[in-house]
Amino acid sequence: MKSPNTDGVRGFFYMTIEKEKRLTLPPKNKRDFVVLHKNKTLSIMGLKCGIVGLPNVGKSTLFNCLSNAQAKSANFPFCTIEPQVGMINVPDNRLEKLEELVNPQRVVPTVIEIVDIAGLVKGASKGEGLGNKFLANIRETDAILHVLRCFNDDNIVHVHGKVDPISDKEIIDFELQLKDLETVESMASKNQRAAKTGDKEAIKKAAVYERLKAHLEKGKSARSLELEDFEVPIIDEMFLLTNKPVLYVCNVDETSAAEGNEYVESVKKMAEEENAQVLFICAGLEADVAQLDSYEERMEFLNDVGLKEAGVNKLIRSAYKLLNLSTYFTAGVQEVRAWTIPVGATAPQAAGVIHTDFERGFIKAEVMKYEDFTSLGSEAACREAGKLNMQGKEYLVEDGDIMHFKFNV
Repeated sequence: MKSPNTDGVRGFFYMTIEKEKRLTLPPKNKRDFVVLHKNKTLSIMGLKCGIVGLPNVGKSTLFNCLSNAQAKSANFPFCTIEPQVGMINVPDNRLEKLEELVNPQRVVPTVIEIVDIAGLVKGASKGEGLGNKFLANIRETDAILHVLRCFNDDNIVHVHGKVDPISDKEIIDFELQLKDLETVESMASKNQRAAKTGDKEAIKKAAVYERLKAHLEKGKSARSLELEDFEVPIIDEMFLLTNKPVLYVCNVDETSAAEGNEYVESVKKMAEEENAQVLFICAGLEADVAQLDSYEERMEFLNDVGLKEAGVNKLIRSAYKLLNLSTYFTAGVQEVRAWTIPVGATAPQAAGVIHTDFERGFIKAEVMKYEDFTSLGSEAACREAGKLNMQGKEYLVEDGDIMHFKFNV
């Protein structure tokens, strides 16, 4: 294999041909092309969101229309026992424009990993309904998509006999809070001996544990506790379930797909108190849209019910916002690709998402703004207009940047 050269991303394109092992899905069109990397050093930094909720709220239906995997979807609890995992392209219209201008051999979007976790029930924190296994699955995710039933349908039973999304939400919260309380009490117990010896760090931790314990005992989630800067890493190291960012997804009927309903309004009011996000979507309708072959058919279907785009697109963008992520692009004749990074990532960190050698041997980055590139039409035009800038190690990458990296290892 050739050693990575110092021509930035252009050199990377040749390197990846030899180093990647690709799993490709047959594309319906050029923009549906998906690449899932098996080599860890070349893996795309993506999202891993867990879909949670009570049984029969539409979790698996939503999961099925998000991914190529088909989770079981039936009218009884615990239909999904093992977590189902699916991958989906992150929709980004900017890739389409870059493809038009660059005319590459392939276009690769970033991907999102979705995990469908079986429906939780009362007593999950104590092992009811395979609760311990389900909670462990939630712990492995980066964010929670909490699906709430916001529709009436006598043909679909509600596990507690009536539709009440606020009550449903509180049931899930309670189980997660109880599990977190166990974790906090265990950590406090282990820390107690060191604190008694006068260890300053242990004393700090003891105070944080006590404050967090009191917060959870009030029925509040860890994410709503206001923290000092020094307390954040202490909380983070416990991997608490209720400290994960959450998006409430209201599953509505088709007549409410465009405007929502009274159930959605009650969830929005509740979420304001938590400073949480809310999205409403008709999972059944989305499943129907996903079965259509062409873009034109999908848009015609959506327009007929008063929607401008698929709800899953909104969901993915909301998940991005939830995890504080942004996208930058690499663009060349062999490949146009979107890469996912945390907001605030430096240029070397962004380079490291492509390959660790890029970060280790980072020299500088050539950066063009998406707006400049698309308005001027090419890299050469950006360079001539003074819109291609050289940036160093301290540069904070902005969403939409088009970057070429120079490195030496």
